[in-house]
Amino acid sequence: MVHLPLGKALNFAMQRAMRDDDRVVVLGEDVGTLGGVFRVTDGLSVEFGPNRVFDTPLAESGIVGTAIGLALRGYRPVCEIQFDGFVYPAFDQIVSQLAKMRARSRGRVSLPVVIRIPAGGGIGAVEHHSESNEAYFAHTAGLRVVSCATAQDGYRLLRAAIASDDPVIFFEPKRRYWDKGEVDLDASPASLDRALVLRKGRDCTLIAHGPTVKLALAAAEAANEDGVLVGVVDLRSISPLDVETLRRCVAETGRAVVVHEASTFLGIGAEVAAAVTEGCFFALKAPVLRVGAYNLPYPPAKVEEEFLPDVDRVLVAIDRSLNFGRTPAHA
Repeated sequence: MVHLPLGKALNFAMQRAMRDDDRVVVLGEDVGTLGGVFRVTDGLSVEFGPNRVFDTPLAESGIVGTAIGLALRGYRPVCEIQFDGFVYPAFDQIVSQLAKMRARSRGRVSLPVVIRIPAGGGIGAVEHHSESNEAYFAHTAGLRVVSCATAQDGYRLLRAAIASDDPVIFFEPKRRYWDKGEVDLDASPASLDRALVLRKGRDCTLIAHGPTVKLALAAAEAANEDGVLVGVVDLRSISPLDVETLRRCVAETGRAVVVHEASTFLGIGAEVAAAVTEGCFFALKAPVLRVGAYNLPYPPAKVEEEFLPDVDRVLVAIDRSLNFGRTPAHA
């Protein structure tokens, strides 16, 4: 076991994959000499050379298009998009080509491409640098969408993503890059389609992914101090959803709150709420609630903490769920 920040754990995952398979290549803007804008690819070009770790022009459609071509030639490309909001120039390549090739070829052609995207807010950046755009890709059939939350899971999930024959959109919570944790470098790759139950609950279940997992755990701990036992589930896989685990956990508590940084309007929380309600309708004691950002363009950095969900907003949602249907004291 080693103590690593999330960013370094992701670095080690790519290093391990490249040592194990010489078909794995890394490409993106400044991933070589600079080591990436967040230094997640730092040192890889020194060990593996410019033919396997190479810088690209500032053209995201070109990055993904090149990766598709490399995958067709038998390579396993890992692309880095510098910031979440920079992925949009590559959107057509991702949803029209990358996601469709296996179906278009009736299964004869696979595209084992990983697109790493630093996502979410909390670093004091401006718009296009702090977005949570996972719903765009989760809505597209043919893509796996993964969101890591911790150093250990980042290491295991990225290794699994690189080994997958499906294209994977891999979201990394940039505000958590420097959060440290114990990492077992000999651990096997994680399943790409299973949620992780981090805390068992009795009164309510919090469902989160990526940057909001730490927030959910903090809210659960705060609620516990008031005698409310709250469970926490880390989605890990946004597409496909591990509906079985979600329904089992919510059925045990009868209440659920979904937390994410994206706007709640047509966000992942809406799909989670629908899936849970369909499977747990008679077990639910309250509607599934959602806590997220507001349906507005990302604000200036000085007010982003008011824009993003926090512990207080999650606790208010838990309280609303616990008190649903109760007669007001003054009635």
